[in-house]
Amino acid sequence: MLGLDLSTGVDGVVEKLEKLPKDLFAETLQSILVHLRDQNGAVDLIESCDRFQRAGISLDQKTVQDIIRLLSYYFRLAAKSNLSGDVLVSKLTECSSNWSKPTLQLVHQLWTEHAALLHAHQEDLTMASIGQLVDIQWKLGMAVSSDTCRSLNSPFISVLMKIADTSGEMSYKSFEMTVQQFQNFYRQFKEMASVLETV
Repeated sequence: MLGLDLSTGVDGVVEKLEKLPKDLFAETLQSILVHLRDQNGAVDLIESCDRFQRAGISLDQKTVQDIIRLLSYYFRLAAKSNLSGDVLVSKLTECSSNWSKPTLQLVHQLWTEHAALLHAHQEDLTMASIGQLVDIQWKLGMAVSSDTCRSLNSPFISVLMKIADTSGEMSYKSFEMTVQQFQNFYRQFKEMASVLETV
């Protein structure tokens, strides 16, 4: 399935999540919905595994991760496409026939409660299409030979930025600037950091 990497396939994951007590399944759905609404990093896998163990459910970390991935994938798809609860349930039953009616009703209920907010959030992300700066690297260089450049032996700064877009895909942007431009760039980043600390 495009965009969904599961270790055991959808039927195997659904089979495992169907064995969860309904309250634990509801908690898992809630944490995924909160993550999608707030974009607060990721659903805490270790915390989820601990919650499952405290409830007496022994699932390995990979299985718990697969459950979270499957549900996140379909909730994200539903938010982006503004799907109703009925259409979301229909999509879930298309991917696997192992879903039970009570589980699908719970998914429907929680999706109906959160759908409008999640769709609005997805629209904001799409409109803004803002990525997250993951890493920035720079190095000082010196131009020593060129067919076209007249000012050789002048230093320059080469910058490489690693950016995660809203879908989580990584991209790289690189550019060069003079030392003076880099100092101005640095000063602006420092100002942004101080402003963000006050928010």
